[in-house]
Amino acid sequence: MKDATTSEPASPARPALIDRFGRIKKKLRLSLTDRCNYRCLYCMPECPVWKPRADILRFEELHALVGLFVGQFGIEQVRITGGEPLVRKGATGFVEMLQSVRPAGLRRVSLSTNGAMLSRAAAPLAAAGLDDVNVSLDAVSAEIFSRMTGGGRVCEVLRGIESARRAGLGVKINAVIIRGLNQEQVVPLTEWAVAEDLPLRFIEFMPLDGRGFWSEDKVVAEKEILASVSERFDVSALPRTNDPASYYLLDSRFQLGIIATVSNPFCASCDRVRLTADGRLFSCLFASTGVDLREALRAGRFDALDSLVRDAIWNKPPGFIERRNRGRGEVSMNVLGG
Repeated sequence: MKDATTSEPASPARPALIDRFGRIKKKLRLSLTDRCNYRCLYCMPECPVWKPRADILRFEELHALVGLFVGQFGIEQVRITGGEPLVRKGATGFVEMLQSVRPAGLRRVSLSTNGAMLSRAAAPLAAAGLDDVNVSLDAVSAEIFSRMTGGGRVCEVLRGIESARRAGLGVKINAVIIRGLNQEQVVPLTEWAVAEDLPLRFIEFMPLDGRGFWSEDKVVAEKEILASVSERFDVSALPRTNDPASYYLLDSRFQLGIIATVSNPFCASCDRVRLTADGRLFSCLFASTGVDLREALRAGRFDALDSLVRDAIWNKPPGFIERRNRGRGEVSMNVLGG
């Protein structure tokens, strides 16, 4: 894995991309597609309607936007998301394209994936310049995993994780916990991650599923997750950072993360923005609408793009803290990319 903190040259000073609450944006979540080969309950609509191909930005257009966000707005890290980004043909080539942006200040290129296609893609992705992957693994039980993903096979994901490690990619594991579905997997997942020495983060179920399945009673809160883990491990809290996760030390040797968006939102330190595959900029994961960048991009109006981006980020809402009592978000996770 490349040491992105030391191998890249220092980038020139650029105007900060800042919102009205003083939060500076350094990370871009970039969706390649709204499509996916899984049907996870916390993400995909039951009967998804895909965006028309003509609406999806070409790789050259996405590359131009990344160049703008890095060179003009100070973004330092790009995470490629979906849907499932690897279902889009040419995803590995796009990772290679992004390497040309590193001299402008891009320090890290990451990928979020369900892992099902990773066993074949890991080595080419590493060769193309990818730094690390986040893999969704919501259960180590084959039966529960299949139920969570709409028929996925956990063995495929485990093979993908091993392939990524062999290829030299950094690997982190994310697990969404939902009451009544997989909360019994908290301890088995933790035991597996400790045995494999792989970073693990549990994520509270957020109101961003595409089928209206979310309700607050299905949320397994951070304190409940910790209670389960404490039955098996000695748990001590680590100092809070700007990371979205709170971290805990298990048995004085393993760090476990918990992203408690619902019970303990991290919005005050949010440094992320999101760009959908059809060119809509979402300043917040829970924003009701996005700002369309596609029209200005295809018209070559980069002066307008600058204003659109800066205005959208400046008016970024407080986050989930603000909309807690307004229920679920209007845009599902497969579109926003997490």
